[in-house]
Amino acid sequence: MTSVSLYWRIFGLNAVVLGMATALLLWAPVTVSVPVLLTEAVILVGGLVVMLVANAALLRIGLAPLDRVTRLMTTVDLLRPGQRLPVRGGGEVAKLVSTFNAMLERLEGERAASSARALLAQESERRRIAQELHDEVGQSMTAVLLALERAADEAPDPLRADLRQVQEITRESLDEVRRLVRRLRPGVLDDLGLVSAVTSLATEFATHTGLRVRRSFDADLPALDRETELVIYRVAQEGLTNAARHAEAQNVDVSLRGDGGGVVLEVSDDGRGIGAAQEGAGIRGMRERALLVGATLDIVPAAPAGTTAAGTTPAGTRIRLTVPVPRKQS
Repeated sequence: MTSVSLYWRIFGLNAVVLGMATALLLWAPVTVSVPVLLTEAVILVGGLVVMLVANAALLRIGLAPLDRVTRLMTTVDLLRPGQRLPVRGGGEVAKLVSTFNAMLERLEGERAASSARALLAQESERRRIAQELHDEVGQSMTAVLLALERAADEAPDPLRADLRQVQEITRESLDEVRRLVRRLRPGVLDDLGLVSAVTSLATEFATHTGLRVRRSFDADLPALDRETELVIYRVAQEGLTNAARHAEAQNVDVSLRGDGGGVVLEVSDDGRGIGAAQEGAGIRGMRERALLVGATLDIVPAAPAGTTAAGTTPAGTRIRLTVPVPRKQS
């Protein structure tokens, strides 16, 4: 069956409507007087309305594929890949849908590649800053701390108390620099692996925020490459940060488990939930990291929201990252 262009399709629909109207005028027992009588005017207007309604209905049917493309254009998000329109029939509309699907696939590939370059550059910059903080600032503050300790030991009593206070402030600042270094470059991830790194992250998070963090990690997780482990670690880090800054939560659960040859990370809290709030830079950053390793990221309510005498029970938020593990070829 030969394809019909959109131009001839619309022309044919209009021709059908106009032909039916002409046939009714030719064979219907209706005459038009001069001047036009009221009954004749009513019949003519009624026929015009019927013709317009029929034309609108036929055009809506003929242009329905274009309407589907328009709706998808307004909702498509390159951070949620895989949205495609079914290609039905032939002609220019089917060609347009196929071209649009191909454009989406190309844009998703380009977005994933550009995100990968940006994230790798970001991690490289984080490593450089962490190294400079450790080598330059950390060592300088350590030297200052030792000098203050010697000065405090030799100073008279009135000055010794002040020097001890400055020494304590310097020690706290040094601890903060070391904490920043660990956040910028998780050395424990390279040294001890993913489970130990996420355990350390959750422990440090609970210490500094006062929230209760429950951990559940499988002991026999599939082997992952360094890039995938870093993505899981960063998503866990961002999930915990969101729970502390935005969720107003009291408890956070972090779990790592194997699931059908893949690895699933879940970070859930009992906070106020995300609701219909617009995704911020943190969540979009997590989605970009998920695309980097071909993973899927789902952000849903942790539990159904309920209503009690005290008010609405918060649903909390569950962040789930599912990372596929490539099968080894035999």
